Amino acid sequence: MFLLAKMLFYALLSKLGLSRKEAKILFLGLDNAGKTTLLRMLKDARLSQHEPTRHPTSEELCIGNIKFKAFDVGGHQIARRVWSDYYAHVDAVVYLVDAADAERFAESKTELDALLLDETIARVPFLVLGNKIDTPRAVSEAELRYALGLNNFTTGKGEADATGSHVARPLELFMCSIVGNMGYGDGFRWLSRYI
Repeated sequence: MFLLAKMLFYALLSKLGLSRKEAKILFLGLDNAGKTTLLRMLKDARLSQHEPTRHPTSEELCIGNIKFKAFDVGGHQIARRVWSDYYAHVDAVVYLVDAADAERFAESKTELDALLLDETIARVPFLVLGNKIDTPRAVSEAELRYALGLNNFTTGKGEADATGSHVARPLELFMCSIVGNMGYGDGFRWLSRYI
């Protein structure tokens, strides 16, 4: 089932016109948000148990003629200090939040706010993924949007102006379950309009 999902995801990205592009994407967020799980799912279409990310890792994802260089920098406090070392030439940021861990929403908001205010990546599109919606404690999209302070700041999930004439930085929240293999495809479809 996961192999079929991966093939469909790759076909979708190819159909969206990314067949001759290269992109550098940062996977950021607090520890235990699902960054490594998502990266492995996109690479191998397999779920597996992961140790916490201790050192930055990168993967090249080849999708048809598309090359994505994806960086998982880690999310623990020490790793967050080096996030800015990876900003050079970045094309997009995927910021993951554990939607079932309300106790850490304020901490996640603080980190997201710092990223969004950083002039180095001021024009870089941001895809925020509220992960783990398959768990009973997960909040709704509206609750997470409020907790992260994203009301009135997102671009919208509809058709995007990919010509570069949009005034605001592309920014949107999508709810997902990496384990359940749902939701993140819609987020990447949205993100692909801006890469």
